[in-house]
Amino acid sequence: MSAQIPTKRLTLRDIAAMRRRGEPIAMLTAYDATMAALVDRAGVDMILVGDSLGNVVLGHETTLPVTLDDMIRHAGAVKRGSARALLVCDMPFGSVTDPATAIENAVRVMKETGVEAVKIEGGIAMVPTVEKLVGHGIAVMAHIGLTPQSVHQMGGYYMHGKDEASANRLREEARALEAAGAFAIVLECVTPVLAAEISRSLTIPTIGIGSGQDCAGQVLVINDLIGLNTTPPPSFAKPRADVASVISAAVGEYIADTKAERGPIPLPRRAE
Repeated sequence: MSAQIPTKRLTLRDIAAMRRRGEPIAMLTAYDATMAALVDRAGVDMILVGDSLGNVVLGHETTLPVTLDDMIRHAGAVKRGSARALLVCDMPFGSVTDPATAIENAVRVMKETGVEAVKIEGGIAMVPTVEKLVGHGIAVMAHIGLTPQSVHQMGGYYMHGKDEASANRLREEARALEAAGAFAIVLECVTPVLAAEISRSLTIPTIGIGSGQDCAGQVLVINDLIGLNTTPPPSFAKPRADVASVISAAVGEYIADTKAERGPIPLPRRAE
């Protein structure tokens, strides 16, 4: 019997090489070991342990209640379940309020989970934090456009870059974050034309979500991809399966079989 060849986990150099070759990058979220194993074996390039777990796993309306301990717990599970994909962990709301706090919390994430990188939401204001983290040997994926941690400040969820002022701000943010050392930038709900322009202007990969087809890569919430939801997915997400219906049908059959196969069990007689 031949020895099993160990799987080599992708590195930041591999992701950078994909960008240089023009090879699209496929990224998905995962929040537990089983889902991580499934998407990893399917060949996804990067797994994001997203603070979207607040919505799809913990039942919150926004990502704001998610804690650093939540992220560490789920990122550790994803690490244990995967073998090939490069792993990125979201830094939750309130964990990167200043560079010193960001370093302390990001170091904890790296030490306790084993992920390869962290993701930080925000534009120009986050440039000093990205620089500090990169200077301390921590790989950073940036995130601009729709930033769910700022949903209240932004006034809701909507497309960004529609007017020239917004577009110029996003262009400036992308250039500044690349210069600060981010290895990739998520563009969420950025107009497709602008997302394509920004993608062509950077040497690092852009990872789009709801931003059209012309980013260097794409990320989706796994639940939206496989139809594992109790509410409709975002308009930009195209479900490739209907796992929720499969689960409902299986559970329904189980309930029916359990009730049909078992008769009533009489109570024991009590001594008079």
